[in-house]
Amino acid sequence: MQDAATLQAPAPAPAPASLPGGERLRAVARNAFPFLVLGALWEIVALSGIFPRKLFPTLGDIVRSFVELTVAGTLPHHTLDTLIRLSSGFGIAAVVGVTIGVLMGRSRLAEDILLPLVSILAPIPGLAYTPLFLLWFGPGQLSAILLVAFVSMFPVIYNSWTGVKAVKEIWLRSAQSMGADKHRLFRHVILPGAMPYMLTGLRLGLAQAWRILIAVEMLASVPWGLGWLIFGAREFLDTAAMMAGVIVIAVIGLLLEKYVFQKLEDYTVVRWGMVGSM
Repeated sequence: MQDAATLQAPAPAPAPASLPGGERLRAVARNAFPFLVLGALWEIVALSGIFPRKLFPTLGDIVRSFVELTVAGTLPHHTLDTLIRLSSGFGIAAVVGVTIGVLMGRSRLAEDILLPLVSILAPIPGLAYTPLFLLWFGPGQLSAILLVAFVSMFPVIYNSWTGVKAVKEIWLRSAQSMGADKHRLFRHVILPGAMPYMLTGLRLGLAQAWRILIAVEMLASVPWGLGWLIFGAREFLDTAAMMAGVIVIAVIGLLLEKYVFQKLEDYTVVRWGMVGSM
């Protein structure tokens, strides 16, 4: 007799058909339109003379500064140091946050113990923790990484907890009635059901990580980093260099969304048929 207790993973959703050439061009144009409008408005204000050229550079000045810093190796060095801190801190936050969130969602005892603590610590602005971390761990790399991990962990905890709690009870009972043990229940029911919430928490956590990292790089006496670059350029009224650093941050965020989160989403919740492809 065939084992009826064997749980099958959801059938993969059909891959979306690729867009025709004309549709793809129109989609690119729609995505580029806001940036073109913003660039045009920036150039108009820069050339109008409302602000001094030093404080409000033209797009050409920003591009020139970007190229000069890149060719000199300064901008890549700052970017690499920031990425190391971001990946280290956010990696810790993702692992710890998902673990705590799942534990809170599956255990009433853990929820009663941890939820009040998380609720108290989460609303406090990340910058308020900065002096404490600098005193405890000293200025430099360690305090920056740990602060990024601590601050960005809370959105991951909240959304992982919410996702586990949102899994429908009928799904759990149906799986249990077919003989699913705890391991299969988590892998085939709880994890897929909570994954959309977890991905949202990771996205929010990454945004928090970026904000606190750039701020702490300005304060933690780190020798390199995009936050340090922006703060140092302010001392010399080098707005073009500041904007070059801001553009790098924006591009990295866009690449992480496109090639990390969207790929992870396609491989999990879209493939499982839980949400439609973007």
